[in-house]
Parts: sequence; structure tokens; C-alpha cells
Amino acid sequence: MPPNSRSSSISTSFVNGICTIFLPPVFAVNEAIDFQAVCRDIFQTRSSDLKQITLDFRATTFLDSSGLGSLVICRRLCEESHTDILLQEVGPQVMMVLTMTNLDKVFTIAQQRPDEELVPPRTRDLERQIRSTHPSVTSKAKRLMDIVGGLIGLGVTAVLFIPIAIAIQIDDPGPILFSQTRCSWMGRRFRIWKFRSMVVNAEALKNRVKNEVEGPLFKNENDPRVTRVGRFLRKTSLDEFPQFWNVLRGDMSLVGTRPPTPAEIAHYEIPAWQRLNVKPGLTGEWQVNGRSSIKKFEDVIRLDMQYQENWSLMYDLKIIIKTVLVLFTKKAGAS
Repeated sequence: MPPNSRSSSISTSFVNGICTIFLPPVFAVNEAIDFQAVCRDIFQTRSSDLKQITLDFRATTFLDSSGLGSLVICRRLCEESHTDILLQEVGPQVMMVLTMTNLDKVFTIAQQRPDEELVPPRTRDLERQIRSTHPSVTSKAKRLMDIVGGLIGLGVTAVLFIPIAIAIQIDDPGPILFSQTRCSWMGRRFRIWKFRSMVVNAEALKNRVKNEVEGPLFKNENDPRVTRVGRFLRKTSLDEFPQFWNVLRGDMSLVGTRPPTPAEIAHYEIPAWQRLNVKPGLTGEWQVNGRSSIKKFEDVIRLDMQYQENWSLMYDLKIIIKTVLVLFTKKAGAS
């Protein structure tokens, strides 16, 4: 059965309970929105005889965070309807994205074409294609600024480490540092580090705390799990100083978007995934625009997209200067 046109860039075919979706060469935000609409239409119209969704990537040579997010959403729909999902004809660029985000372990991927039929580009070419999601990701000047800033920040952190560690131990004995898995550019996972500002069993007590933010974010302005020393560390943003190590490693940038948790992005819709087209930052638009007063996830998306649209090296420097000024006002607070 030949493919049937379902959108301007995506076609489908349905044979014996298997719906094959042929994905476009460029799989970015517009195509991701089309793809999501196609998936929802399939589940609404063919749910009674649908056994499997097969995603055909033979034509796809570019995949950004929005395309990646639409795959996660499609998988979510398949799980809800108990439908199998298979990825086939996956080229090297798409496979690299799936591998670096660990989605190659989540999706069932059909065996790739034999090497003699597929001549993959050089690894550097693949990385260049992936990194073209946003110019800030490939900027050597921005990376140099991150390295210099990371080294200076770690130097300050080393000086402050002992007095902060002593204060934490006196107030609430336990680990000095707190680590958590966050998502970087394109959803790549990394471990973030902070000075511990909450009680030791904070994660176990999370379900007892009311979430004051609409959407997948979690925030409570008067979170009872925060210690007395922790409130001071958060007020001054000293709790975030160990993240200069993440900046130096390249997981984060000095300036960028807020680094989300895997639990957050599991609930993202297509527009929110665009946040992951840049690296997360130690500071950003949310930090200098009243992060403690932000109560809607839509406002976070708006600020993150504002950063991506306005980005330049001078814009980063402007945000860094604003961040320093904000720390000396009453508007500073934890993210």
C-alpha cells in the first residue's frame, strides 16, 4: 500500500495493523508539530486495529530537540494505548542523537542497513550537524568565556568551601554537596552539583510539599525542607557555586536556559522542547527577571525563547552583569 499524505512533510501507510510513518529530511519544530498531529490522528481513527507504529527515518538527516521531543511524546501515546513502537532505517545522525540522550536504550531500533550500503559522514560532520540547533552551541568565544568563568568561579568556590561546609554541618549534619540528574543540550543527561540547602531526606519529603508553580516545574517559596543555612545559601545563590564545575566540563554554560530534570521533560509538549536547543546556564533570563516570582511554566518558556532569539556574546555579558546586581536585591531566590 503506497504512503498516504497526512501533512506537508509526513506521510503514512497502514498494512495489517502496522502504521508506518515516513519522517521528513529535516525534523525540527514545524515537522515535530505535524508529526504529533499525525500520531494523535492515528490513535483516534485506527485505535481498534492498530498493533504497531513504525517510524521510518530513511530520509531524515537533521533532528533537533523538538523532533526528539515529538518522539518521546509518540512513545508516551503508544504506552498509553499498549501499542508497540519501532524505529527503522535510522541513519548515523539520528542514531548519534538517540545514543547521546540514552533514547537508544528506550526505543526498539531495527537493525541498520549494512555498512556497504551506508557510507556515514565523519563523526565531526555529524556533530556539526547536531550542534547547528543554535549558534550559541558552536560559539568558540562563548565556550572560552565559559572556561575562564568556570576557572574563576571554581577558585572562589574553593575559598568558600570550608566555611560553607562547616555551616552546613552545624545546621544539619550530612553531605556537603547535593547532586541531581538534569538535562543539558538536546536532552543529554548530566549530574549537577550544589551546596546542600535542604534536609538530608528532602527528596523523600517532596510529596508533602505543595507545588506553587503551574506545569511540570516544582517550586515552593517557603519550602519547609530548606534549612536555615540553606535559605541564606539560596538567597545569595552561593548554593549554586559548585556548578562552575559543570560549566568547565561543558555540561552547562555561564548563561543559558534553566536546566530541567528528566521528570520535567517527560511532561513537555513540543514548544517546551525548544528550550533544549541551547545549553542550560548557571544564570539566564529567568534569573534576572524575578525567578522567585515566576509561577507559570509558560513564563519560563517565554524567557528561554527570548534568550535564544536575542543571544549574542554581548547579551551574555549583559545578563552576567544583571545577575550580579540581582544578587544584591531582595528579588534573588532559588530556582
